[in-house]
Amino acid sequence: MKKIQIYLIFSLSVSLSLFSQDLRDRIGVCTSINNAAIIKQAGCTYVEIGINNFLMPEKDDTAFAANLKSASESVLPALAANSFFPGDLKLVGPDADPERAIRFAEIAMQRAKQIGTKTFVLGSGGARRIPDGFDSEKATGQFIDLCKQIALLGAKYDVVVVIEPLRKQETNFINTVRQGTAIARAVNHPNLCVLADFYHMLCEDEDAQAIVEAGNLLHHCHIAEKAERTAPGVKGDDFTSYFKALQDINYQGRISIECGWKNFNEEVAPAVAEMKRQISSMIN
Repeated sequence: MKKIQIYLIFSLSVSLSLFSQDLRDRIGVCTSINNAAIIKQAGCTYVEIGINNFLMPEKDDTAFAANLKSASESVLPALAANSFFPGDLKLVGPDADPERAIRFAEIAMQRAKQIGTKTFVLGSGGARRIPDGFDSEKATGQFIDLCKQIALLGAKYDVVVVIEPLRKQETNFINTVRQGTAIARAVNHPNLCVLADFYHMLCEDEDAQAIVEAGNLLHHCHIAEKAERTAPGVKGDDFTSYFKALQDINYQGRISIECGWKNFNEEVAPAVAEMKRQISSMIN
């Protein structure tokens, strides 16, 4: 019996250690690719770029050429991208334009494949906002149908799209990880998953159990402190319950710092260090 207990303790320790080490190696920042050298020095392994402004889906290849060159010369890969659809491209409601959305998504993914981007964050609070008076069930159906088509494109171009739940101040549709998970389950495609943004979770008082319930549908994470959307370590927010939930589901995705900065060059390294400290604290 004693040998079994020792073995179980050892196995748990190894599991936590591997998780903490793996997650520490999967930290990035939502920023310009021009900051790649700075965040690499800070301990990051990738950049999270903007889909609309970097991949430029509604501009021609000539316009994109300079960004393609920047990505090819970057010291870190642009493995993830956010800010998917612009606010004037409506995804739900009477003015929804799924044809434009699909064209937009396909060009973005074609270019993502060229530079090695693997994850698209579908936040786009303005684009997915349900217009006043429009039936919410109908809007949900529109969104699910669009996500099914986007997921098929993701499979074609090796991109996983993750739905980003946003706090109520930013949109009136999909405000929690649980709601995002329900949409992902309805879509039922491996290239359409969900994101957990710790900032939005804190704003919506959503507990870490939502991460556990999402399970393998959780593919990407964002992080920032609650009060002023600052970088980890500025106000001292404790994220360990969320990190523990990620460990419980054997999370294999990445986590990006998405916050406001007063002095990016000075603040990014301490932010990454604080994240790694909190992750590592789970095995102490």
